[in-house]
Amino acid sequence: MKKRIFKSVMVLAVVFGTAAFTDIETKKVDTEKSKVTWKGYKVTGSHEGTVALKSGELQFDSDKLVGGNFTVDMTTLGSTDLEGDYKTKLDGHLKSDDFFGVENYPTATLEITKVEAAGKNAYEVTGDLTIKGKTNPVTFDLSVYGNKATATVKVDRTKYDISYKSGNFFENLGDNLIYDEFDIEVYLFF
Repeated sequence: MKKRIFKSVMVLAVVFGTAAFTDIETKKVDTEKSKVTWKGYKVTGSHEGTVALKSGELQFDSDKLVGGNFTVDMTTLGSTDLEGDYKTKLDGHLKSDDFFGVENYPTATLEITKVEAAGKNAYEVTGDLTIKGKTNPVTFDLSVYGNKATATVKVDRTKYDISYKSGNFFENLGDNLIYDEFDIEVYLFF
């Protein structure tokens, strides 16, 4: 009799324990409304632009962020601070092997691996960022308000084999130096 009761209790524990893990809600990101912008810096100024989100989702346990993943369409990478031939030249160079090599690496991804609450509607997020086939961890703050989320991510391009005019790889660049870190700002709607 004791064995039957024990087995019944164990079955109930497994059933209720499994039910606790099924409360994860996955919310698809609206790629048309969402926006990803970037800004890169050099000694003589900066350039900025956009890149399209191909897909994405955020995972919530009740109202708390617990995970997510995103894919960016690198073929859409383009500057917004230039026009005409200057824009065409910069966009082509950014897509070349000197930078993001989009012919061989048409997407970049971010897989959230850790989420810690940092205040009301605020999280410290760690994820695996993959660019040009190289994966490195990144940590950033993400805020969620209703069906919107925002984040700013600093990325060290040299961790992804993008060393063009980097002071860590080349000497005497002077005014031609391009800083290693660039910023990504993300505005998500889901």
